[in-house]
Amino acid sequence: MPTIFEKNGFRFFFYSADWDEPIHVHIEHGVGKAKFWMNPIILDSSYKLNSKELKKARIMIEQNSKLIREKWNEYFKYTKNR
Repeated sequence: MPTIFEKNGFRFFFYSADWDEPIHVHIEHGVGKAKFWMNPIILDSSYKLNSKELKKARIMIEQNSKLIREKWNEYFKYTKNR
């Protein structure tokens, strides 16, 4: 599970097996989890995160969308060429 970045107790990452899905990011915060699609940024699913936490996560995704896309493309380009 490559971590893209961590901020304010949130961890933003993707799974190495996610290569066959459109670009998205997973979030962990405490025991809570969520998944956001990136094109456009839309919540796909969440577990044990309240609306305030989801809003914070979405804002951080928007602020770091370029980094998220770069890390996704870098990782999956590398793994596809192995």
